[in-house]
Amino acid sequence: MATTRDDIPADDSAAAVERTVDNPSVDLHAHWKPRANPWLIAMTVALAAFMEVLDTSIANVALPHIAGNLGASTDEGTWVLTSYLVSNAIVLPLGGWASNLMGRKNFFLLCITIFTVSSFLCGIAPTLPILLLCRVLQGAGGGGLQPMAQAIMADSFDEKHRGQAFALYGLVAVLAPSIGPTLGGWITDSYSWRWIFYINIPVGILAYVLVTRMVDDPPWIIPHRKHLFNMDFMGLAFLSLAMGGMQIMLDKGEENDWFSSGFIRFFAVLFVGGLIALIVWELRQKNPLINLRLFKYKNFAISCFLMALVGGVLNASTVLQPQMLQSLLGYTATNAGEALTAGGLALVFVMPFAGWTTSKYPARYIAAVGFFFFALSYWYTTRQLTLDMSFFNASMLRVVQMLPIPFCFISITTAAYVGIPREQSNQVAGLINFVRNIGGSIFIAITGAAVTNQSMHHQALLQEKMTTLRIPYANALGGTTGLLNQSFGSSNGSVAAMASIYGELNRQAAMQAYVDVFKMLFWMSIGMILLAFLLSKNRPAGGNSDIAMH
Repeated sequence: MATTRDDIPADDSAAAVERTVDNPSVDLHAHWKPRANPWLIAMTVALAAFMEVLDTSIANVALPHIAGNLGASTDEGTWVLTSYLVSNAIVLPLGGWASNLMGRKNFFLLCITIFTVSSFLCGIAPTLPILLLCRVLQGAGGGGLQPMAQAIMADSFDEKHRGQAFALYGLVAVLAPSIGPTLGGWITDSYSWRWIFYINIPVGILAYVLVTRMVDDPPWIIPHRKHLFNMDFMGLAFLSLAMGGMQIMLDKGEENDWFSSGFIRFFAVLFVGGLIALIVWELRQKNPLINLRLFKYKNFAISCFLMALVGGVLNASTVLQPQMLQSLLGYTATNAGEALTAGGLALVFVMPFAGWTTSKYPARYIAAVGFFFFALSYWYTTRQLTLDMSFFNASMLRVVQMLPIPFCFISITTAAYVGIPREQSNQVAGLINFVRNIGGSIFIAITGAAVTNQSMHHQALLQEKMTTLRIPYANALGGTTGLLNQSFGSSNGSVAAMASIYGELNRQAAMQAYVDVFKMLFWMSIGMILLAFLLSKNRPAGGNSDIAMH
């Protein structure tokens, strides 16, 4: 039956009416709505995504326990993280192909199943090699959860309310890494490291049941078996080489003195070569694994770059602060994790407001404001870091650092979708999450190396002042020697005094190094303010946008 203008649903846009007459299928796509309440769908898929994001950080504090229990070294234990991250990164961009093959809902359910089953297998793993194999499977299952959850949210809400939905997703993406170390430390100390994997089982089962009942595929996702043979296997191979090389290079670089090591140079070449081959190959494919042509949309390209920076500074600070508290202030893993918890809890109150602002104001203004407060928080951090910092001050630092995150995260995520065809939601979600994870990995490695290098720099500067010609040092050495003579005797007191002063020197040098790194994050945040204004100005209240292909 022919479509007439009387059959067309009301639309504020005359252009939309014309498109509907010319192509009735556009009307079907534009006005499709899920059967279930969108907010119930959002909470359902967010539950599965939360489980996966939590698992990226919950195992960090348990690594010494895992290595010791399985008879492995600490260095070997870090492969528990690396194996998961590499597998996760490889699967992230596969959502578009898998959705075309089996449907997005079925792919999401498959990922939940793989993640849940492999979590159980991780918990019962008797040896490190078996645990690493199970972590690879777990990372593969988890790699599809984040982008599919985000894509389902994007399609379940109209553009006007999409920012509020992404507030819920942002809460998952940011809150889970914040509470992960605390939860992981408490579980490991109170029970066993195996329970950090077992807790995924009931959550996974609940998520599976809810997704089965709540989620439906939109009409533009039409699965077909023919896509099985359209798989871009070469693209997948190049992606695997690039991501494996990058992750191993970043994880083991500092340990092996970076490019002075042939081992690191090999994986650096693997990363660069694989990345170049991936880009060249994907741009020539009709059905690429990663749709790099999306980067011709200016807003999407800028959003990806900004999201990589947001993921970088967020993950870097999440690693740096507990590391500093444990190494310099004597915190246990559990206490260090607890110091991060207040920042995560603050997000619960800020996220809804950030989502509301995204539906009222252009994304670039919200992102710029968020980056401004980002920079302000890191400037404040550099002023507060001291060796006698209290637990309260450490917690407040984390709160200040986390409050700007929702405004940056939600606005950038929302801007990435504006102007992109809805059929590309899976690809957009996969790439946005992909670059965020890559940014996190890169920044963790860079800031970790910077702390080491700056510590050595400040040690050298302070050692130059360790001479009896300087009155403060002479007084400190004399006073410390007098005190320690009573415990060690006059012959050993001076040696113990020198050791004590040198230990304090190292602590001060390390603290100054952390200050330097947070200064670096401050200046990066300043640059991100300027980059935010490169985003095209959208009109969120009307649901339309000035954003187009540039």
